[in-house]
Amino acid sequence: MRVGVQFTGSVPAGATRRWFTFNWPQGWHVAWNVVSTSPRPGSPQVDWDVEVERADANNLTYWISVRNVTPDPVNIEARYAVLN
Repeated sequence: MRVGVQFTGSVPAGATRRWFTFNWPQGWHVAWNVVSTSPRPGSPQVDWDVEVERADANNLTYWISVRNVTPDPVNIEARYAVLN
């Protein structure tokens, strides 16, 4: 299994930011996870959604939207795992 951090970023309080990452082989099964790197105990900090674009016959583009559900800015890591 291949795992790693694809990108890091910051999401302002109550906002949503969108990133994309491209040229992923269409035969890979990729799972995405977004994790806050800003400590704030007591409740969830982010929610995320992943959408997929078939860029060409061999590659995918992932569009990752991250919503900050707190009243404070949040730093994030977008992590991936290739499951096959």
